Amino acid sequence: MLSQRTIRYADLRPCRNAFVDSRTPGSDAKENFTLIGPGVSENPNQYVHIPEPHGFNIGAARQPPGCLNSQHSHDTAEVFVVHTGRWRMIFGVNADEGEAVMGPGDVVSIPTRMFRGFENIGSETGFLFAVLGGDDPGRVTWAPKVFELARHYGLVLLEGGRLVDTMAGETVPRGAMLQQPPDAAAMAALTTPAAGKLAGCVVAARDFVANPASPLARDGVEEIPLITPAATGDGFSAGPISGWWRHGFNLRALRMASGASVPSHTRSEAEVIMLHEGVLEITTGQGAVLLGPGDCFTTPVGMNRAFRATSSATVLAYVVRGGDAPAAPEFVA
Repeated sequence: MLSQRTIRYADLRPCRNAFVDSRTPGSDAKENFTLIGPGVSENPNQYVHIPEPHGFNIGAARQPPGCLNSQHSHDTAEVFVVHTGRWRMIFGVNADEGEAVMGPGDVVSIPTRMFRGFENIGSETGFLFAVLGGDDPGRVTWAPKVFELARHYGLVLLEGGRLVDTMAGETVPRGAMLQQPPDAAAMAALTTPAAGKLAGCVVAARDFVANPASPLARDGVEEIPLITPAATGDGFSAGPISGWWRHGFNLRALRMASGASVPSHTRSEAEVIMLHEGVLEITTGQGAVLLGPGDCFTTPVGMNRAFRATSSATVLAYVVRGGDAPAAPEFVA
């Protein structure tokens, strides 16, 4: 059923203690979401909207003004798409090795094995989509000071990534090993790349450049490359973000003028659509679904799908497509 493949923004179910830093003052108001795939939460009670493996994970974060996500590192790709708000991505174990300021529509892919955090620096609640590489994105490596603050506020992280909330009456299992902060050798391996190199990991919405060779391109329809690790079977060259680390997916933006459409076609890769603005109608072999801003839809591999911009305003959607080099779509006669 299409309803089981659609995630409405209005129906999102947050977790407010998903990670070991979730009770630290300044970070205690954040909401974490696992939208598609098993996710990376440390709380086993995190709600998963669509657990089906895709080869990547889609998550999200919602934070009020001034709310901070503490410094941490990932072993797989972590990509942020700003849906609402103004954000500052902060680099380095002590949050003093560079930053990137982002607004609605902007995209950043943060290299693996480096410390990063992010803060809502706007005046309103902000929302970020996050794309994580792999079905199992692995554990989060937290900066040492995060562990100190967590213990003070009753949160204990076990080896293996499970979070124990002692203030909620949970107890550390007998014999359980506590996750230790990274040692000196581990910290030395989590270095921040040079600022010039990191600048190539950000694409601002104002700088989007469509690919006229895209098979989806037609009157009123543009497909814009954002993350393309390698040349693809559907006519895209590597870039503008390709990365020196593995992604395992492509990220595109689909921009459609009011009334424009893309005819029915199939894909051989998993495809997730995250709608940023406008109203998009997706027609499949099982019926049609309308997406509004903040909604997500995942189409099964091989299922027919057609797109139509039904709003009076331009539609802008972000599309995650599995694999480093997706094949060309097959249009239905």
